[in-house]
Amino acid sequence: MSFQLTSDGTTWRTVFNKKKNKYSRAMVQAKTWVLTHHFEGFPNDNNFELRLETLSEPKNGEVLLEALYLSVDPYMRPFSRVRMNEGEVMIGSQVAKVIKSNNPAFPLGCHVVNKCGWRTHTVSDGTGLTRLPSDWPQDVSMSLALGAIGMPGLTALYGLEEVLELQPGETLLVNAAAGAVGSIVGQIAKIKGCRVVGSTGSDAKVAFLKELGFDEAFNYKTVGSLEEALRSASPDGYDCFFENVGGPFSSVAIPQMKTLGRIAVCGSISTYNDFTPQTGPYPHLTLIMKQLKMEGFLVSRWEQKNPEALSRLITWKTEGKLQCREHVTEGFENMPAAFMGMLQGENIGKAIVKI
Repeated sequence: MSFQLTSDGTTWRTVFNKKKNKYSRAMVQAKTWVLTHHFEGFPNDNNFELRLETLSEPKNGEVLLEALYLSVDPYMRPFSRVRMNEGEVMIGSQVAKVIKSNNPAFPLGCHVVNKCGWRTHTVSDGTGLTRLPSDWPQDVSMSLALGAIGMPGLTALYGLEEVLELQPGETLLVNAAAGAVGSIVGQIAKIKGCRVVGSTGSDAKVAFLKELGFDEAFNYKTVGSLEEALRSASPDGYDCFFENVGGPFSSVAIPQMKTLGRIAVCGSISTYNDFTPQTGPYPHLTLIMKQLKMEGFLVSRWEQKNPEALSRLITWKTEGKLQCREHVTEGFENMPAAFMGMLQGENIGKAIVKI
């Protein structure tokens, strides 16, 4: 028995077939990143282990996938504890190419988005695979299917339309505004004729938000007072708030909502790595007195609308109305570093790993 690296970069195990008296390729070796133990506080290298997994040849109805781009997202931090056991492959989405197919729904050479996690190769029966839209523009990187024309873009769109019911002329506040979701939130809001205020964590990110057309943007780490920065950006308050951060930011922002304002709670990244839960202040009296609507949501609630929503996102991209910045890390071996860097806010736009 021996191993060989083929021209397409796939590692196969070569075995001897006694009946045919020759060696043949039997199984592929997939590289995987495993969660060795659940995160306590901020993730570190000891939480992950790089392993090899031997895959069998795809059977009838199955396909062999080779990952091209992998996603790192904030949700992986809290979801890993509730949806994973220690020793399992880290959760996540990827864009992959079908390199062997016994399933007519996914022919050889087509590209799919999947939730196979942090792995280079997967044998799949087709469950959970979504082919890239047939009208995907040739000059648009397929990596955007993990970002602006994928889950983050859909999250932004549904949060604005389904939860906030954003209307032209309204003022929207979005925090973590230079990230994968926040940067799309602000741009869609501008497309809809709204005034947009963005909060972010560096001067470079503030400049990026200005490039995207945000009306106001500030660096929350350098302002003397977050309350004054929010008030200065919109003295009359905010009709809508797209919340990605939680924690103290939320406590300061909620009192500046207008009466009958709406808040879409998408994330709470400021709390994900806490050893102990944060406590108050509590917003209940403000919610009552201003009659605010505050709703948490998951993008999967509206997945039946995905084809039409993705078509709109593609159109906005091709029309130049949607800019799609990516923070690209090269190499599967750098998945943990890319993940931790994203949690520390190193990325502008969508953080992805290119194989």
